[in-house]
Amino acid sequence: QVQLVESGGGLVQPGGSLRLSCAASRNIFSIYTMGWYRQAPGKQRELVAATTAGGTTTYADSVKGRFTISRDNAKNTLYLQMNSLKPEDTAVYYCNAKNPILNTLWGQGTQVTVSS
Repeated sequence: QVQLVESGGGLVQPGGSLRLSCAASRNIFSIYTMGWYRQAPGKQRELVAATTAGGTTTYADSVKGRFTISRDNAKNTLYLQMNSLKPEDTAVYYCNAKNPILNTLWGQGTQVTVSS
């Protein structure tokens, strides 16, 4: 079973930056769509950004121009660079790997808090 482990969350002031990482226990990027989701208290989990095996990226409207999803295939690691953070970005961020034929995988989540 492939494991996804997130890191890089924390407390940051509005306008600041963070980079989240998601390390996969083996190379799955060629057959999975990789994505970042977030869930704020009292709200549903929502897609933040995703990248397909072919490299096509998708972003939620609320993060376009501020967040960038990327991956390092050699390190089996997915990233989310978050700039110009806002208090409304506060949430638990989850790494996700999706293959409609195989399965869907989730990481344990990492907390991001944007506050002064």
